[in-house]
Amino acid sequence: MSKALIVIDVQESFKQRPIWQAVSRPDIVERVDQLVQAARRAGDLVVWVLHSAPGSGTVFDPASGYVRLVSELVQGEGEPMVTKTSINAFTTTNLQQLLTTRGIRELVVCGIQTEQCCETTTRVAADLGFEVTFVTEATATFPIEHRDAPAGRTVAEILADPLTLSTEDITTRTEYALAGRFATIRTLAEVTGPPTRAAVTG
Repeated sequence: MSKALIVIDVQESFKQRPIWQAVSRPDIVERVDQLVQAARRAGDLVVWVLHSAPGSGTVFDPASGYVRLVSELVQGEGEPMVTKTSINAFTTTNLQQLLTTRGIRELVVCGIQTEQCCETTTRVAADLGFEVTFVTEATATFPIEHRDAPAGRTVAEILADPLTLSTEDITTRTEYALAGRFATIRTLAEVTGPPTRAAVTG
């Protein structure tokens, strides 16, 4: 085993926020599950990452009960789960040790959010010497308000603001920043391979 799939923050917390209705990929859970199933078939390690903000009073506070995988995803036997309190998945966890002690040098990154925890984890992983594949199609993000935007606006107001950065622009910028520097950008189909016979016959 030399490869691991890193599933970042596909957790119930995000689904509790109003901005979830504007998520870039409403089928993000299904896309991530495709990668998980492909990794299991290949005998690769699947590592689950959750984000926690203890004492914050937000949906990322463990006290909220939402710091857990979305119900559609199931952690398999022997698949480690780490809980981070930083943007990247390495700084506040034992992820690097977990990977290196298993001889893993190749990572596939997916999850939420594209430009934040997924991109930052990818950058740190590359700096640590890992070879990273970034599957943009299996990441998701949300529109970003301008830094001077007033607080407390509705999702509709955020989306109507011409200064709001669209999810398409966010995703494109992340690919430009990572490709050829920190990661190889690959499609979901390139990573998962052709459908299995079971998937074709239903």
